[in-house]
Amino acid sequence: MELNNTSKYAIRILAYIANYSEGRLLSARELSEALNIPYKFLTKIVTDLVKEGFIISIRGREGGNKLSRDASKITLMEILNTFNEFNNQTECILGIGPCDNKKRCALHDQWVKPKSMINKMFQNTTLKDLDGENFKI
Repeated sequence: MELNNTSKYAIRILAYIANYSEGRLLSARELSEALNIPYKFLTKIVTDLVKEGFIISIRGREGGNKLSRDASKITLMEILNTFNEFNNQTECILGIGPCDNKKRCALHDQWVKPKSMINKMFQNTTLKDLDGENFKI
């Protein structure tokens, strides 16, 4: 299982703002350079994050981006749901179409528990949990 690029970048953008802004506004250009995300792609993601209420964006020379609420209140699952990461929970881990109890692949039964654990991890992890000097973003 791998997250799509939009979801991965969204988490990295929000975690960077949460952990490295030190109360100041961060420009899209600064975020793009710090996170090595293509500028146009980053601005599209930031626009989506503003629309969904994760970020407050202030225009102008002294403008930039900041979190709309405390990092400890934003879960990774909330971010992933914004980008429809888990809307298709019935997709087969082997990539062979829908996979459920009636029509299952060879790994279906073994995948149920790890999938549940991964979902729980995303539900219980906040942006604040991604803070730390030993983590790369």
